[in-house]
Amino acid sequence: MSRYGPRPFFPGLAAALLAASVTAAPAVVTDPTAVTVALAAPVAAGMAPNCATPPALARSVSAVPWPQQRYAPERLHPLATGAGVTVAVVDSGVDRRHPQLAGRVLGGTDLLDPGGDGTRDCVGHGTGVASIIAAVPHDGSGLRGLAPAARILPVRVSEQQVVDGQGTGRTVAPDDFARAIRWAVDNNADVVNLSVVLYADHTAVRDAVGYALARDVVVVAAVGNLHGNGDPRPYPAAYEGVLGVGAIGADGVRADFSQVGSYVDLVAPGSDVLMAAPGQGHHRAEGTSYATPFVAATAALLREYHPELSAEEVAGRLKSTADPAPGNGYGAGVLNPYRAITETTGGAVARSAPVIALADDRPDPALVAQQNRRADARQRAVLLATVGGVVVVGIVLVALVVPRGARRRWRPADPN
Repeated sequence: MSRYGPRPFFPGLAAALLAASVTAAPAVVTDPTAVTVALAAPVAAGMAPNCATPPALARSVSAVPWPQQRYAPERLHPLATGAGVTVAVVDSGVDRRHPQLAGRVLGGTDLLDPGGDGTRDCVGHGTGVASIIAAVPHDGSGLRGLAPAARILPVRVSEQQVVDGQGTGRTVAPDDFARAIRWAVDNNADVVNLSVVLYADHTAVRDAVGYALARDVVVVAAVGNLHGNGDPRPYPAAYEGVLGVGAIGADGVRADFSQVGSYVDLVAPGSDVLMAAPGQGHHRAEGTSYATPFVAATAALLREYHPELSAEEVAGRLKSTADPAPGNGYGAGVLNPYRAITETTGGAVARSAPVIALADDRPDPALVAQQNRRADARQRAVLLATVGGVVVVGIVLVALVVPRGARRRWRPADPN
């Protein structure tokens, strides 16, 4: 099993490195702005077109993975499947050829190789993340996404991997990462999954996150895998309004690599996670990268089942319905999708300060349309409540007046 996790951007390098995880024996971090950590070696089947190195062969796994045993998608899917919801996966691309992602992956964009549509994945990280969200049932596979009817919008920003413990491959710079977030928002993402980490605060990225939140988009980000290296502050997870996600194992205990800090909002499965590999087959990996899509998928379920909730209210509900956790470092607790959907409690949670977004005097058409839909829904609800109240009052009056009239031998007036 490989350890994948959030790909970090590290400022101070000639090209900011974007990596999915630390390896099993991570380098000692003395200055988190100058560390070279990269993706674990890919273990996936097939090769996306034009990839320099073909991934290793991956076989299908029929056993039901432990996160699905915990979350029982068969209980969730009669209620919600993520239908009509778009989840942007800003990552290494998403290979739509995998049979469990067939029909679920939209045309996206490629900020590494202009002209691409985001569906080339040379390392498997983004394909794995997308499958945790939206993998459809398939014969011979135990994998099933939490939101199998959600649409995946791929935004490709990296093809980095680990070879002999060293990160190799291209990544985008933080400014382009910020552009990726804005592109996802402008192309109708309802939820943005960021299995990435920057260990420095970049103004462009902060503003891009604010842009997303201001347009009612749920932003979910990994908190990083450097707990053993002093828990350097991770972004975008540390920005206000972003759901920061840590990792637990099958025993419900926080994974030893999962970072701890005020930026952890809740935790989800992130050890021994089964996921789709490029082309076909499956592999297992660990990292907060793979805990993040469980939360993003649940946000998609909520956006379908409770369309009246704002992004802030969705985040609040996810935290308020989390299961209690055994100690510190778990945020509000362990993600519980069923409780998030079905419980009547859980709303917006106040944050200490707003995210400052770039000024934009032009009204956003998607946001206006969404606000209009929610206003219409509220008006219909008020109308139905009013009509129902009138009917109830009428029934009460009839129940009181008719018996009294009968006792007084009331008869209708003779029309003649």
